Amino acid sequence: MDKKPSPKKAPGFCSLRYGLALIMHFSNFTMITQRVSLSIAIIAMVNSSQPHGLSNASAEGPLADTLSNPSTSIKEFNTGEASVYEWSPETQGIIFSSISYGIVVTLIPSGYLAGIFGAKQMLGAGLLISSLLTLFTPLAADFGVILVIVIRMIQGMAQGMAWTGQFTIWAKWAPPLERSKLTSIAGSGAAFGSFIILCVGGLISQALGWPFIFYVFGSIGCVCCLLWFTVIYDDPTHHPCISIREKEHIVASLAHQSSSPRRSVPIKAMARCLPLWAIFTGFFSHFWLCTIIITYLPTYISSVLHANIRDSGVLSSLPFIAASSCTILGGQLADFLLSRNLLRLITVRKLFSSLGLLLPSLCAVALPFVASSYVTTIILLILIPGTSNLCDSGFIINTLDVAPRYASFLMGISRGFGLVAGIISSTATGFLISQDSVSGWRNVFFLSAAVNMFGMFFYITFGQAEIQDWAKEKTITRL
Repeated sequence: MDKKPSPKKAPGFCSLRYGLALIMHFSNFTMITQRVSLSIAIIAMVNSSQPHGLSNASAEGPLADTLSNPSTSIKEFNTGEASVYEWSPETQGIIFSSISYGIVVTLIPSGYLAGIFGAKQMLGAGLLISSLLTLFTPLAADFGVILVIVIRMIQGMAQGMAWTGQFTIWAKWAPPLERSKLTSIAGSGAAFGSFIILCVGGLISQALGWPFIFYVFGSIGCVCCLLWFTVIYDDPTHHPCISIREKEHIVASLAHQSSSPRRSVPIKAMARCLPLWAIFTGFFSHFWLCTIIITYLPTYISSVLHANIRDSGVLSSLPFIAASSCTILGGQLADFLLSRNLLRLITVRKLFSSLGLLLPSLCAVALPFVASSYVTTIILLILIPGTSNLCDSGFIINTLDVAPRYASFLMGISRGFGLVAGIISSTATGFLISQDSVSGWRNVFFLSAAVNMFGMFFYITFGQAEIQDWAKEKTITRL
């Protein structure tokens, strides 16, 4: 009875919850540009005359997915800058990967703490710390590489707090029929930020000097923090500016969820829950191929197509804008299917998960056979991250369905599985292509497709969309 009238009564796009999605989009945009800033600035910071792009790429950690390798594609932007620091490729690899280790440290604890102390404070504090450290990075470089590494690790910890805290907010703000739409708008900020930093980062360095890359995007982050702490509230019931109609719509749509704060985490029940393992497997498969494409995109273009990628900054950014567009469109379509009662929730989750794992696998398998066609290869490379992001309306947000009370905590674990996948896939790819370029790339893509297929079939078999018994308040309050 509730589901039919509520969509008519509730405010549409011009509402506070969509404003929250846009602000979170801006926050994700800011964080990804701050992560990528050093990768672009380092071209001018060190002696870039030596062709060490591959070393930096392969030395990266998994969550540096959009971090080190964008720099490879824009190396030619900064030809007139004199080197400032004598950092070896090995040192650069340590600097780049340090932010990933920082993110790993806070993924799980930040998700748990956000559910207790409030995601507004956790996410806002993480964004503020990351922005201030971004502004401080040029000065830290003058004091030595050790301080830069420490700053990057702390920045990773801050961003880990911000990434996982988002799902605690959506557990209280996103009506079930709008979750795909709202989370896709917010999540697309990361892909859009990668697109922007690739397009303008090198130009800022060339026109104003490399420190201004940090100053510009660090300042943007500080502005975003002011907006965040002013506008965002953890719970719609306490927001002073929300309309009564919108508040009633959100509260009514989430009435079946527990709203009391949790004091314990049912670890044993989670470990025995196959639907959760289906989500974790999906993350592992998704990050496996995406990390390879993002990390080795410039390498593949130059080594297989033998193309000059001097002017490929915009070309390398196209997969990110495609990913951003597909994320938003996928969210819109998923919620359309749900709001019209065309498909059940679990069917939508499995459909988009399957498309997000199957379509990029088909593109990856086709790549070795179209290597002679430059245009076809580029199209497939763009389609892989674009179609992969259809998973954002599938298992990526499935924790909000099966355990909304523990969404941030479980999101941290899920991203941890993605991190492991990125580590393994990056290492395996480097080993395979070092043996033989042609057969190596073919094996890389075939292996990635196999991993994706395993994740797809596992999720189709065990995935669910109902709140699990251990995630309901009545099963935990008396223990």
